[in-house]
Amino acid sequence: MPTECVECGKRAILKRPKNRKALCKDCFYSVFEYEIHETITKNRLFKPGETIAIGASGGKDSTVLAHIMKLLNDRYDYGLNLVLLSIDEGISGYRDDSLETVKRNQIQYSLPLKILSYQELYGWTMDAIVKEIGMKNNCTFCGVFRRQALDRGAAMLKCDKIVTGHNADDIAETVIMNILRGDIARLGRCTSISTGSEGMISRCKPFKYTYEKEIVMYAHFKKLDYFTTECIYSPNAYRGHARTFLKDLEKIRPRAILDIITSGEDMAIKEEVRMPIQSTCQNCGYIASSELCKACIMLDGLNRGRPELSIGKNNKRKKILKMTAEKAKEAGKNGKLNGANAVHNISVSQDVENMF
Repeated sequence: MPTECVECGKRAILKRPKNRKALCKDCFYSVFEYEIHETITKNRLFKPGETIAIGASGGKDSTVLAHIMKLLNDRYDYGLNLVLLSIDEGISGYRDDSLETVKRNQIQYSLPLKILSYQELYGWTMDAIVKEIGMKNNCTFCGVFRRQALDRGAAMLKCDKIVTGHNADDIAETVIMNILRGDIARLGRCTSISTGSEGMISRCKPFKYTYEKEIVMYAHFKKLDYFTTECIYSPNAYRGHARTFLKDLEKIRPRAILDIITSGEDMAIKEEVRMPIQSTCQNCGYIASSELCKACIMLDGLNRGRPELSIGKNNKRKKILKMTAEKAKEAGKNGKLNGANAVHNISVSQDVENMF
């Protein structure tokens, strides 16, 4: 006997991964869209008249995000100005193909599109970085550069906020990763639906409570145009282990994903625990927890042929950072400050090089 939809009584075609409720296609669309609208309104993510940059990669999450933001903005009259913002990391055979999908999305949703590349921002592509550092830690470099690139792109477009397609699975994975790494500072931020320091463009995650499987089903049933190939450099990523662990938990208990997010939200930090104080990079002005932001540190290591200096923590690295920060400060005083690429002009003495 066919299973009936719990909403309308028609024949169901799926069971929701998060609660196992049977739904027909139309009711699934309705519930899926309304839950995201409820997340947006309950958390007051946007204000009428704001310009919102949609982080667009061409993948399922960002494609569904662009579709949903356009749909809800029109349906509920949010009054938002939406733009697509894509980052070209310079990964041959992957990003060049996915950007073609983004360009089609631009036409399909009638939204303006801005594409920024690592090459123009940093003078490096991910292909060149991987050639320099190998497959280990490449996702760390890419993640740091991508986050800053999105902020810089949104600033160029004079956007008020950035929305990203991070879903419930992504956030739960990040909670697990930060617990395993003992990263209390990031653990406190990763579950926030909206993040942003003073003077910085805030980021919002409308899919915070949306399961990845439901995003896939929505994209499939709606026949949305999206790119499915996995990044060629990601199979060895640390996140993959957290993802495998989470999927095993989900098989046993579907609500595990939301429960992990709730645990991350409710986790208390002892008062005596010292938390990093966020400030601005002395070199490029971007948000940082030390004298230099992570992107400038990584660029400095790459440009000197010593990328390993920007990964991990050790006394030699601290000395390098201190000396590099002092030179960045001096360059700023002399009027040489010129965005992230200003770090290219920072020279390091032979004495520092001899420390290694």
